[in-house]
Amino acid sequence: MEQSKETSQIMTVEEVAEFLKLSKITVYKLVKKGQIPGFRVGNSWRFRKEDIYDIILRQRPQDSVK
Repeated sequence: MEQSKETSQIMTVEEVAEFLKLSKITVYKLVKKGQIPGFRVGNSWRFRKEDIYDIILRQRPQDSVK
């Protein structure tokens, strides 16, 4: 079965942990704190790749004023 573009944009806890170079436990803690937006499918967490990229962009330091 071929994955559509939309379904390929959904990540598991394992994929988010690998992508952000974190442990799965840390991902779960960040979700619980509301720092990573996710949604549940049954007993499993899923994340939109776009939301994960947004988190990274928000962490970038702002250009300093010269």
